[in-house]
Amino acid sequence: MPKTLYVHVPFCEQICHYCDFNKFFLKNQPIDEYLVHCKSEMKWTVEKFPPEEKIYSVYVGGGTPTALSTNQLEKLLTDIKTYFPIADSCEWTVEVNPGSASREKLLMMRNTGVNRLSLGVQTFDKQLLNTIGRDHKPEDIPETIQLCRETGFDNISIDLMFGLPGQSIEQFEHSIQQLINLSVEHVSAYSLKIEQKTVFYQMWQRGKLRLPGEDTEADMYLLLREKLNHAGFDQYEISNFAKRNRQSKHNLTYWKNEEYYGIGAGAHSYVGGVRRINHGPLPKYMKSVAHYELPYRDEHQVTATEKMEEEMFMGLRKLSGVNMELFNRKYGMNIEGIFGDVIEGLKQAELIKETNGFIHLTENGLLLGNEVFEKFLLVDEA
Repeated sequence: MPKTLYVHVPFCEQICHYCDFNKFFLKNQPIDEYLVHCKSEMKWTVEKFPPEEKIYSVYVGGGTPTALSTNQLEKLLTDIKTYFPIADSCEWTVEVNPGSASREKLLMMRNTGVNRLSLGVQTFDKQLLNTIGRDHKPEDIPETIQLCRETGFDNISIDLMFGLPGQSIEQFEHSIQQLINLSVEHVSAYSLKIEQKTVFYQMWQRGKLRLPGEDTEADMYLLLREKLNHAGFDQYEISNFAKRNRQSKHNLTYWKNEEYYGIGAGAHSYVGGVRRINHGPLPKYMKSVAHYELPYRDEHQVTATEKMEEEMFMGLRKLSGVNMELFNRKYGMNIEGIFGDVIEGLKQAELIKETNGFIHLTENGLLLGNEVFEKFLLVDEA
């Protein structure tokens, strides 16, 4: 059974132009009713899939969890502790929007057990913040981090984006430097992806979205790696960098291809070899729970072949790569017997290499990760 829990809060005070996560405008939403249904889902999930060990990572994401009132958020956090056995050493993360977390809310979270915060910064450029539909200002970022420090948080992560519409390398370099100046413990940095059902997708279809080219985006990524490495961050995954002992336990769950619980509208879970997706629309989610059902809209039994494929393309996201011996033990099959031709071809292309029993991306492979990963989707059913 999983040792990791994700809880989704799908409410936002403003919808970002790039976001395709399950989310709704906060105003006039049945938030209290939603929280009651989340509580019921937690209860029935634990009854059906009881944890065999204590939970070592909790992640409350969204949406914007801190868009909830202090009392609403406290209720959600308390319900999590009520139904899931939380380890003393648990990494407990809540996503925070700069400017949306009051001192009272932060103190409540700290007292409830939250010990890590993830700030959706994306950029420190005022014009770009407006372009991507964020509702905070650059000055909100250091002010929020200072408040987090004052309320006892010593593990803070920042989300950064690059390849934004009209973004120059100079603008991105400025954001990196501002981030470094704030002395946070962790950075997640992703290039913009144009997703369907977003404002940017509609603009892109009309030819009204001016994006940096692939070469510029690659230069931004190389600059990011260089600057963060020089500032004392270790890159441990394609898009993630951490100070010593500050790697995200929650994210590593996904990259290690381990199972996890998922609670809330639109949440994903992976339990007992089955991947599930909850209903996204609030009425459907709450109606399902109200009928004493777990709110799944889709269930997929992961095949043996799919598990091995996922082990490869998720594990290769880590800079340490895939442990060949562990793969053999985990699946009772030799990795080279399954993927030998693919591995050899990628070695010849200098996109992966083998070091001390680990297969991992080369420098070129880091820039062409998706091309590498798709090669591991060509295996016939085992």
